[in-house]
Amino acid sequence: MPGENLSRDEARERAALLSVEGYEVSLDLRSAVGGSDAGPRTFRSVTTIRFRSAEPGAATFADLIAPSVTALSLNGRDLDPGAVFDGSRILLEDLAEDNELVVDAQCAYSRTGEGMHRFVDPEDGEVYLYTQYEPADSRRVFANFEQPDLKAPFRFEVRAPEGWVVWSNGVGELADGVWKFAETKPISTYITAFVAGPYHYVTDSYERVLEDGTRLEIPLGAMCRKGLARHFDSDDVFLVTKQGLDFFHDNFDYPYPFGKYDQAFVPEYNLGAMENPGLVTFREEFIFRGRVTQASYERRANVILHEMAHMWFGDLVTMVWWDDLWLKESFADFMGTFSMVEATRFTNGWITFANNRKSWAYRADQLPSTHPITADIRDLEDAKLNFDGITYAKGASVLKQLVAYVGRDAFLEGARRYFKRHAYGNTQLGDLLSVLEETSGRDMATWSRSWLQTAGVNSLTPQVILSAEGRVTELAILQEAAESHPELRPHRVAVGLYRRSPDGAVERYARAEVDVEGPRTVVGELVGTEAPDLVLVNDDDLTYCKIRFDEGSLAALRDGLGDITDPLARALCWSALWNLTRDALMPARDFIDLVLRFAGRETDIGVLQMLHAWANSALTHYAAPEWREEGGRLLAEGALRELRLTEPGSQHQLTWARFFAAVASGEADLQLLQGLLEGTAKIDGLEVDQELRWAFLEPLAAHGVADEGVIAAELARDDTASGKRHQVRCLAARPSAAVKAQAWASVVESDSLSNALVEATIAGFAQSSHRELTAPYASKYFEVIERVWGERSIQIGMDVVRGLFPSLQDSRGTLEAADAWLAAHGAAAPALRRLVLEARDDLGRVLRGQACDGAVG
Repeated sequence: MPGENLSRDEARERAALLSVEGYEVSLDLRSAVGGSDAGPRTFRSVTTIRFRSAEPGAATFADLIAPSVTALSLNGRDLDPGAVFDGSRILLEDLAEDNELVVDAQCAYSRTGEGMHRFVDPEDGEVYLYTQYEPADSRRVFANFEQPDLKAPFRFEVRAPEGWVVWSNGVGELADGVWKFAETKPISTYITAFVAGPYHYVTDSYERVLEDGTRLEIPLGAMCRKGLARHFDSDDVFLVTKQGLDFFHDNFDYPYPFGKYDQAFVPEYNLGAMENPGLVTFREEFIFRGRVTQASYERRANVILHEMAHMWFGDLVTMVWWDDLWLKESFADFMGTFSMVEATRFTNGWITFANNRKSWAYRADQLPSTHPITADIRDLEDAKLNFDGITYAKGASVLKQLVAYVGRDAFLEGARRYFKRHAYGNTQLGDLLSVLEETSGRDMATWSRSWLQTAGVNSLTPQVILSAEGRVTELAILQEAAESHPELRPHRVAVGLYRRSPDGAVERYARAEVDVEGPRTVVGELVGTEAPDLVLVNDDDLTYCKIRFDEGSLAALRDGLGDITDPLARALCWSALWNLTRDALMPARDFIDLVLRFAGRETDIGVLQMLHAWANSALTHYAAPEWREEGGRLLAEGALRELRLTEPGSQHQLTWARFFAAVASGEADLQLLQGLLEGTAKIDGLEVDQELRWAFLEPLAAHGVADEGVIAAELARDDTASGKRHQVRCLAARPSAAVKAQAWASVVESDSLSNALVEATIAGFAQSSHRELTAPYASKYFEVIERVWGERSIQIGMDVVRGLFPSLQDSRGTLEAADAWLAAHGAAAPALRRLVLEARDDLGRVLRGQACDGAVG
């Protein structure tokens, strides 16, 4: 990555100097097929940029990451590529007031999911291309000024192999062998896009009459690889798309501004999705090859709506620099759930948000790298790492709280004014706050200082004083903050009082909303109520905080968590208990016990899946090492019990089957999995489809039951791109020192694997049952990471540094090794240091959790 970074100061200087009038980009992608992959495969990219300079005679630079430049000219004057191009920048000197830059380059196809990604389908040999740029990889495809505040219209044309179809942001037409696309509106470079290849493509349309009587028509398209066409439920994709378009048009009062709306599901995608206007890209795993639960469909709907919200928050109005990334991501994360709950069949979306998304935020906000929602982004490497739980999930949580604070109508009216005032422009924090102050009459500066410009998460704990007659004489909320981030914030919360009814259900019988200020806030409205069994602060999940319990409430949860009838309240309690476990305030075995006793009664499938993930994490990381074997046996027994008890053919049965496979380790458990694969064992109603077969095969491989031949036979059954990823993961999961050495070398010492296969190899390598096998790689990790970071793309660097950190070597020695590396590498890339610091902090938390669990052993 040397030389590829761009600092905020450089971007500011360039934005002050330049204004871009337009781009014309011509790509020749015919080289994507045929030929040899022996060397770097390239394509021709010719770019013409017309731009103005505020200071004639000044110098600047254009961005381009390419193996070579064939020709360059500035204002008709030929430039020597060898003199002005250094591999990532083109030096431009002696600018005129009006300028024209022409760059003829050979750009490289990507195997890392960055730039122009090229994928060869192992099933049929077909080649598929797509682009992914955010934050700054369009410069791998064409020369440009790669920063979000230098917006411009784009004209694209593409030559492609015969029989291919090419898509871009605008409508395209094929004429004389060239795909030519309609000029875009002024947009940022990172949201331009191409998809090309023999994709399976389905069409539909959306229409509505606007308030002024005009008719809005939006052509809809959806595509995937031909090999996935038989699994592609495009009707449901279009249904959610239309419901989203209805919602945003009803609430935003600004018609969708980018013409068509294509959605491409593409292979080996690093992200969930990307909001390219007119051509949204998604990871193809959102096309389900086997049976999945409703939680998977809900997740896909949420992502579809998240990206759609970006058409307004992010594409129409874009942040000036990545400091204000939250201006688009927090809003899209919030609006994705908001619109999903109000416009689709997934009406329990706020439960998933409370249980899943906020869990991501709580973890990120307690790391040493935590940052305010409005972050200090010094450069592009910082930006890449800030697509995190704070920018997305905490930001969305804070916006949910903001809606409670200013009111829904004021919030949406603020959004409407924001779009109209800044359409096709760039904004900063103050631009949003000013419209919200107008519409709400609230002091947004004070709110912003507390919520957007400080880091850390507060804990809220109830304090209850009862009279001799058993009534509440005082109920207060205690607010605490970590020493590292001592800010106490204003919280609008609901406090719910719960008690057990005669039929055994635990139900809310009193509720009060209150503004929490400072360290202690009395909830006067609840004085005189009957004594509760459970006090739930932040009932209904209005604010962003860690919920704590008084002793009586915690005892009530231990006795009857599964008896809470309200699914959101139940989810909030589970989330709070998991936070207690991660904070070493509840032994991991106690959390696992709660899961074993109550998870079988959980009705919300998304919550159940999170409980399984948390229970597995509790066992793998937070349980005392001497208890792990017993804990694993208890989890496997419990999972199998629930698997046999749940309704045959239900999504709960499928979820328990996957969890059983994840925790199976005993001989009898592995024999059952093997029997289910071979057809010699059966569980009523459980259909073992291809995806479930791979889920069963991985633990068999990891425990030495399934060898290379068995894995090869499974690939023969499923000789597809998905099957290949599963095979690579299973091969790396085998319990052999030679296997681990080969997996390590394929990821660390070679760059021949694609991004998807790097991810699969790392996942197979890091098996929790292989601590001894992977122990020798702890020291090797610290020896190689700086080299890997310097040699690989930032995406692969992140995957390797995060994925291979020796977290399973959960000892004081590993912690000290991480500290030693950090002390000795103060000059290492800040983004690399951040990744190591985060992993080190997670490990410290794990060791504290193990000590807590061991203390009760």
